[in-house]
Amino acid sequence: MPQLEEQVMRILFVLMIAGLSLCVYAQDDGVEAKIEAAMAGDVRTEADIARDRNRRPVETLKFFRLSDDMRVLELLPGGGWYTKILAPVLRENGELYVAIGTNNVQQNLITQPGFDHIKVIDIGVGLERTGPFGTNFIPEFDFGVTGIDLAVTFRNMHNFTPEGRANMNAAVYSALKSGGLYGVVDHTLRHMEPMTLENRRRADVVQIIKEVQDAGFELVDYSDLHYRPDDELRYEVGRATVTGNTDRFTLLFRKP
Repeated sequence: MPQLEEQVMRILFVLMIAGLSLCVYAQDDGVEAKIEAAMAGDVRTEADIARDRNRRPVETLKFFRLSDDMRVLELLPGGGWYTKILAPVLRENGELYVAIGTNNVQQNLITQPGFDHIKVIDIGVGLERTGPFGTNFIPEFDFGVTGIDLAVTFRNMHNFTPEGRANMNAAVYSALKSGGLYGVVDHTLRHMEPMTLENRRRADVVQIIKEVQDAGFELVDYSDLHYRPDDELRYEVGRATVTGNTDRFTLLFRKP
């Protein structure tokens, strides 16, 4: 009888694990469907859609473990390329905050139907373009929110001085809940290569990892989603021979 009971317990344990896995897969499928629906939204332009193949938003956001009930903070949304995807996904069950460089989102996106729920954060300080080759310094600041589940930034770290990034990473750390995630994508720079006019819009992945870890984060994972073997890492990312095909690192950190 003890052996029979042990076998039954093992079977029940396997079934429980299988059930949990099915729930996770179902959740992933649901989020993926919402991302794909957002990608088909009317607010997205032909130029937005043309970048889908290169930027791979479904795979990138799944790697960042996005779920539709998260409180998400997007840093430097720029033209709102990712905002146009994140906002519809989070509209029903989650929240989306945007901060730093939000003018375009405020003027051209929040006014669109279905995007009025986006929360814009005014951090109270401005960017100071005082770094080498026009990179930005940003003073110490606070986002004024806490309990964020996920913070993301896409191709922005290179725009800041190391001191500016340190202040931004510290503010992200304060805004995230314990266990919260921080997803980073940027153009790859050769490790320890000095900054020049050609490589100024690239970032050293080793340096970025060290800086984020110095802010208190743990490195959870990395992805080769945006690896491009034919990017020689030599030229300005806006060059016609490089743009749209830059090698980018994709990192995921966690606040302990």
